[in-house]
Amino acid sequence: MRKSLIAIAIGATLSVAACSDKDATEQTQQVAAQTEQTAATEFNESNPFYEASTLDYQAPDFTQIKFEHFRPAFEAGMAEHMEEIVAIASNTELATFENTIVAMERSGRLLSRVSSVFYNLAGSNSNDDIRDLQGELAPKMARHRDNIMLNADLFARVQAVYDNRMMLEGEDLRLTEETYNSFVRAGAKLNDEAQAEIREVNAELSSLTTEFQRNLMKLVDENLIVVEDKAELAGLSDSEITRLAETAKAEGMEGKYVIKLTNTTRQPILQSLENRKLRQRIWEASANRGTGNTETDNRPLVSRLSELRAQKANLLGYDNWGLYVLDTSMAKTPTAAQNMLRDLVPAVVSNVAQEQAAIQDMIEAEGGDFEVKPWDWAFYAEKVRSDKYAIDSDEVKQYFEINRVVEDGVFFAMNQLFGITFHQRDDIPVYADDVLVYEVKDVDGSTLGLFYTDWYTRDGKRGGAWMSSFVSQSHLLGNKPVILNNMNIKKAADGEPTLLSFDEVSTMFHEVGHALHGLFSDVKYPSLAGTSVSRDYVEFPSTFQEDWTMHPKVLANYARHHETGEQIPDELLAKVLAAKNFNMGFDTLEYISSALLDFEYHTLSADAAKIDDVLAFEEAALARNGVDVEAVPPRYKSTYFAHVFAGGYSAGYYAYMWSEVLAADAFAYLGERGGLTIENGQAFREAILSKGNSIDPMKQYINFRGQEPSVEALLERRGLTPPKID
Repeated sequence: MRKSLIAIAIGATLSVAACSDKDATEQTQQVAAQTEQTAATEFNESNPFYEASTLDYQAPDFTQIKFEHFRPAFEAGMAEHMEEIVAIASNTELATFENTIVAMERSGRLLSRVSSVFYNLAGSNSNDDIRDLQGELAPKMARHRDNIMLNADLFARVQAVYDNRMMLEGEDLRLTEETYNSFVRAGAKLNDEAQAEIREVNAELSSLTTEFQRNLMKLVDENLIVVEDKAELAGLSDSEITRLAETAKAEGMEGKYVIKLTNTTRQPILQSLENRKLRQRIWEASANRGTGNTETDNRPLVSRLSELRAQKANLLGYDNWGLYVLDTSMAKTPTAAQNMLRDLVPAVVSNVAQEQAAIQDMIEAEGGDFEVKPWDWAFYAEKVRSDKYAIDSDEVKQYFEINRVVEDGVFFAMNQLFGITFHQRDDIPVYADDVLVYEVKDVDGSTLGLFYTDWYTRDGKRGGAWMSSFVSQSHLLGNKPVILNNMNIKKAADGEPTLLSFDEVSTMFHEVGHALHGLFSDVKYPSLAGTSVSRDYVEFPSTFQEDWTMHPKVLANYARHHETGEQIPDELLAKVLAAKNFNMGFDTLEYISSALLDFEYHTLSADAAKIDDVLAFEEAALARNGVDVEAVPPRYKSTYFAHVFAGGYSAGYYAYMWSEVLAADAFAYLGERGGLTIENGQAFREAILSKGNSIDPMKQYINFRGQEPSVEALLERRGLTPPKID
C-alpha cells in the first residue's frame, strides 16, 4: 500500500474531458464540487472513517466498519482530497517546498484511511459486494489520480520547487525529485491531446487489472476438482483427507472431496497423490484455467493490458512498457534484467536435465512405462528426494507446527537479530477470526507499531503471500506503522495441528522481512516510507530474512516435534539442510520462465502489442528464450499471472531474482562478521530497513556493504555452482 495520498495519486487513478492549461484548475474545482455535493448527503460522523481511528496506532476499528461505510467514505475522501489539491494548485504565494510538496504529503487523510482498509479487505477477506465495489471504484480512482497528476497549475508549482532544489537537502531533496519525476512519468508535460489519451488508457487499465484480479477468484470456484471415491486420495494423510471433505461440505457437496487450486501452475497436493489420473486432472485444471476452458476467459484481458501498456509507454516517450517501468529501477533497462536471467538459463536447464533424468529413473524403477509429465514431477521428485536423502516430508512437517514456528522461530530470530519483541494484543479488533495482532517493541522497550498476521487461506482471499499496511510510518504525520502479513496456509481440521512444509516456513520468514521494512521505517515523509522503493529492491530485505530460517541457533529453538517437544534430530536436520537445494533447477527454471514471459509481453512496441492468440504467443516466447521444457512449465502462465496482469509487477517479476542477488551477498557479508548478532542486525536496520526511499537504493546498499553486490553468493545460495573452498 502506498504511503501518502500523493502516493495514492501516483499509484491509483478519475477522467474529465481534456482541458487546456488555462482552465485545468477550474474544471478540477468543478469536479471536486460535484463529488463533494454527492458525498455530503451520505457521509457524516456516524461513519467510522469520518475521523482517524481512536484505537492505538490508529488501527482500524473492525467492530464499527461495515460494508455500507466504504462508498460514501471514498466519495467524501476523493472530494476532500481534491479540495486540498485545488487549494495547493491555486495558491497565489510563491511555490515553496512547504506550501507545495509538503502540503501534498499532508493531503488526503480521509481517502488514505478508507483506501488502506478497503483494499486490504479486497485481498484478504473479499466477497461479491467488495469485488463489485472494487470494480466500480477502479475508474473513479484512476480519474482521481489523473486530476491530480495532470493538473497544469499544480505541476507548475512542483516544477518551480524542483527548479530551485539546490536549496534543499536530505529527505526534502529526495521527496522533491521523486514527486517531480512522478508527475512527469504520469504525463504532466504532455500536450492536451496526449493527456486526454493517457486519461482514457489509465481508466481502462485500472478497470481491466481489477477485472483480472476478480476473475482469478472466479477461476478457483470454476475449477474445483471434485473427487467422489476416497480411494483416489491415496497418499494423503487422514487430516488432509478430512480437510478436503470439509471443503466439499462447505461447497454443498457433502460426502465428496473437493480440491481447490492455488494460484501457481504447480499444486502442492501433487507431491503426495498416488493416483496419476487425478494428478493429471488437477494439473490440467491449474495450467488451463482462464483459457476459455470455463466461463471465465482471461485471454482477452492479457492481450488488451499488453496493448494498453505499450500505448501508454509510447505516449510518454518510451519504446515499450518495460523501458518505462525500469527507468526508475535498479536494473534501469529490460535488457539488463533479461541478460541477468538469460545468463542463468544454461546452468539452470542443465540442472533440470539432471533432475529429470533422476525422476525418469525412479519412474522406471517402480515399473512405470511413461515419460515424466508436469503432473508427475512433484510426486516422483519427492521419491527421489526421499531416496537420495532418506527424508520423509511428512516426518519433517511434524517439527514445524505453525504457532511454534511463529513464536519460537520467526519472532525469536528477529529478537536475536534486532532485539525486538512481539506482544499479542487481544484487545485490537480484527476482520477475521484467524487474524492475530501483535504490538512490536524495540530493543529499548519503546513501541514500533502493530503487526497483524493472517496466515491461513480462506474463501475470498487472493492467492500467494504478501505484506501491506493499514497505517504507514511518518514523522510528518506522527504515525507509527500498522503492518499486515498474509499467507495462504491450509489450516488443519479442527483439533489437529497445522504443520508446515519447510518452504512455508521460509516464506513466513520472507514476509516478516517485508513487515520489518515497514515497521523499522524511520523517515519524515509518508511517500518515502517503508517499502516505497523500486520493485527490484523491495524484495531484497525480505529475501535476506529467509536465510535465518536455517540458522542453527534459530532452528534449535523452533524445530521441535509438535507432540513431544523434542528437537528435530541432528540426522534429520542434516538431511533437511542437505536437501535444501534439491529440485532447485525446477524451482529456478519455472521462475525464470515466468520472468522472461513477463518481459516478452512488456517489451513489445505499441505497433506490435496487439496479441491475437495469447497461448501461441506464450509458447513462442518460451521457445525464444530457451526455457520451453515441457515437464517444467512457468510458475505462472499468462492467464493467471497475477503479479503482472493484476498486481504491480508488470515488467518487474524479474525483481525477485535481482533482489536475491543483493540478499545473498548481504547475508554472506554478515556471515563473515559474526552472523546472528544484535550488532549486525542494527547495522542492517540502520542502513537498509530504516531508510525507505529516502536514499537511492544502490547508495543504501553501498553504505551497508561498502561495495556493489556480486552474483557469486546467489549461485552458491541456489546450489547452482560448487561453493567456494578456502
